[in-house]
Amino acid sequence: MSYLDFDKSRPLDIIPMGRIAIDFNPVDYFKTLAESDTFKKYVGGSPANIAVGLARLGIKVGFIAKVSDDRFGDYVTGFFENEGIDISHISRAKNGEKIGLTFTEILSPTESSILMYRDGIADLMLHPDDVDEEYIASAKAILISGTALAQSPSRESCLKAMYLAKKVNTRIIFDIDYRPYNWKNPDEIAVYYSIVAENSDMVMGSREEFDLTEAITEKGRDDRKTSEYWLSKGNKIVIIKHGKQGSTAYTMDGSYSIKPFPVTALKSFGGGDGYGSAFIYGLLEDLDIMECLELGSASASMLVAAHGCSLFMPTLSEIKTFIKESKEKYGDMVARG
Repeated sequence: MSYLDFDKSRPLDIIPMGRIAIDFNPVDYFKTLAESDTFKKYVGGSPANIAVGLARLGIKVGFIAKVSDDRFGDYVTGFFENEGIDISHISRAKNGEKIGLTFTEILSPTESSILMYRDGIADLMLHPDDVDEEYIASAKAILISGTALAQSPSRESCLKAMYLAKKVNTRIIFDIDYRPYNWKNPDEIAVYYSIVAENSDMVMGSREEFDLTEAITEKGRDDRKTSEYWLSKGNKIVIIKHGKQGSTAYTMDGSYSIKPFPVTALKSFGGGDGYGSAFIYGLLEDLDIMECLELGSASASMLVAAHGCSLFMPTLSEIKTFIKESKEKYGDMVARG
């Protein structure tokens, strides 16, 4: 069953918008940031990682973003170009704003944290003038990252893209993608998350992220009530993630659950972006929803076992090989909820 009907005639499959950053991941494993001396540089930021993941899966990807007008801006746009991502709507900050930097701390396979530098940041300078109807209409779907709603003028740019997408019948996917940086208070978070979630065709996030989104309308919903609420607002799919406990996709005809594939993890972050890219790939290819979930779960497991995110996004053949080998080792129902 196809839950989202995409206009197959459009040249681009999806346009994510929002944060392109740079991650510095320690090569000195299992040490604090204070103790780490050597770091590996990667393109980062959740929507950027998802874009790369989709491109690796053969999806035609655009992007709307603002990056710094310097060598780091050159680095991220060059990486995107090499991945086949259209960069025609990635512009440069005009007032010296810098690209976001993220230093990760990998203390153990299950204990990681991130330190973000998010003041005077280029991605939040995305302006409504950077968003045009023709580009939105050229894609089957857009993906809005919740981090891009944290501050003006980026938030207005996302809302403009959302309303244009509704106008031209482009599907809207909302990845809540909560980060505490740049937000002023919980009410502000709930207001802007709710605006997009009420207008999207699919919304995905963790239990914590949905709690933040629902803080004004009704606190303390369980997963069933959350899914019912956002489906009633017009979403066709609501995905609620619970980390190691797996995730569930809720639709009007029922719920579908998946567990993580067993893997020796190196870090506890990055899996969500692999999950998102592979699940969305499945939707765009009209796959059964359990196939979408299986691809997403496999990609997520592969990413937590890798040192970085964007550079390690798997191809379709790599995901299928991983699933095949996992089932041979653990049984066919290894990840089924």
